[in-house]
Amino acid sequence: MSSPMANLERNNKILLELVQRPGNNVCADCRAPGLHRNLTTISRIKSIHLDLWEDSLVEFMKERGNSAAKAIYEKCVPVFYYRPQEKDCIVLKEQWIRAKYDRREFTGENVLYQHAYSSEMFEATLWKKGKDNKQFLKRIFQLSPKDFTLKYFIKEESKVPKAVISMKDLNAVFQPEKIAHNHGLQISYQQGEHTRNLFVYHERGQVIVSLFNAIRATRFAYLRRKHPTLRTSELLPKITRYCLKEGYMEKTGPTHREPFKKRWFTLCLMARKLLYYKTPLDAIELGAVFIGSENHSYSVSENSCRSSKRSRWNCGITLHTPGRQFVFMCEQEQEQREWLEAFTKVISQPMTPEDYANEANMKRGR
Repeated sequence: MSSPMANLERNNKILLELVQRPGNNVCADCRAPGLHRNLTTISRIKSIHLDLWEDSLVEFMKERGNSAAKAIYEKCVPVFYYRPQEKDCIVLKEQWIRAKYDRREFTGENVLYQHAYSSEMFEATLWKKGKDNKQFLKRIFQLSPKDFTLKYFIKEESKVPKAVISMKDLNAVFQPEKIAHNHGLQISYQQGEHTRNLFVYHERGQVIVSLFNAIRATRFAYLRRKHPTLRTSELLPKITRYCLKEGYMEKTGPTHREPFKKRWFTLCLMARKLLYYKTPLDAIELGAVFIGSENHSYSVSENSCRSSKRSRWNCGITLHTPGRQFVFMCEQEQEQREWLEAFTKVISQPMTPEDYANEANMKRGR
C-alpha cells in the first residue's frame, strides 16, 4: 500500500505531465485563470504545486483536460460569437465562462440562447450618456436582424425612434475604463460626414454581452449579404473594428504657428482614420485625418524639435500627408513610441478599393 507522500509525488508527476500536453498549459476559457477565483459557483481553483489533489480528481483530469472539455462545452459556439482574449475586459471573460458552464449555451442542449442572438427583435433598456452632458438616462434599444438596424427610443411609449443606425457603419466595442463602468459599451456609427458615439451600459453583465453578440450576429448577416463571395474567415475580422491606439496628444493648426491644444485621439486601422475629440466621451469628433499608404506619400516621423513654447509636452510626432503636415506632441517618450508604431502600422498596409473611396469622400467633405 502506497504512503500518502508517495501518492502525492505520483499525482504531482502526473499533473506536471498533463500540463505539457497541448491546450493544457493555459486557461481553457480566457488564458487568465485568476478570474475563476471570483466564480466560486462555477469554478474550482487548485494549484499543481501548492494544493493536495485527490486521486479521483487526478484521474478525472487525465480523462478530460482542456481539449476534451472544449469539445463538450464549445461544441456549438456560433461563428459570430466573440471568444474573449486575455487582454479583454472582465465582463466579456466572465460572461463567456458563465455561458459555457452555467447556462451551457454551446453544448447543443439549450437552443433558446442561440436563437436569441438572431431573433426577429432583440430589445434592451440601457443607460445612455447624454450627447451634450455627462448624465446617463434610460433608453430603449431595439436590434432588428430583419432590416439590419439598431434603433433607440427615448420613452417606452415613443413610436418614432431617436435614431436608426444601419449595420453598414455600426461598430460596438467595450470601453469600461473610458465610460467608468464595468459594463460600458461604445456604439459608433456614421452620421453624415461625422462619426457619432453612443456610450451605454447595463447593470447586468449578461444583458450587455448578449446585446454585443447579437449586434455581431446582425453585422455578420449584413456582411454576408453584402459580400456573398467572401469566406467566413474573411468576414469575421470585419464585424468589429477595434482602435489601434487611443490617448491624449497635443495638436497645433495647419500653419504650425497656432497654440497647441490637448485633444483625445483615436486611430482605427480598418478605417485608416485618426479622429480627435476634446474629451474621450465626446459624441462627435472635432476632426478627422485619413491616413493612406507609404506608396501615396504618407509617412510619419519623430519630431526633432523636442521643446516648444506653445506646447507643454516635448515628445513630437510629424504625420506627413499629401495635403498637409500634422504636428503632435506626446507627454511621455513611451506614448510617442506607441503612436509612431501605430501610425507606421497603418501606413505600411496597402490601400483597398474601399480605402480609396473613403479617402475621396473625406476630401469632398472638407
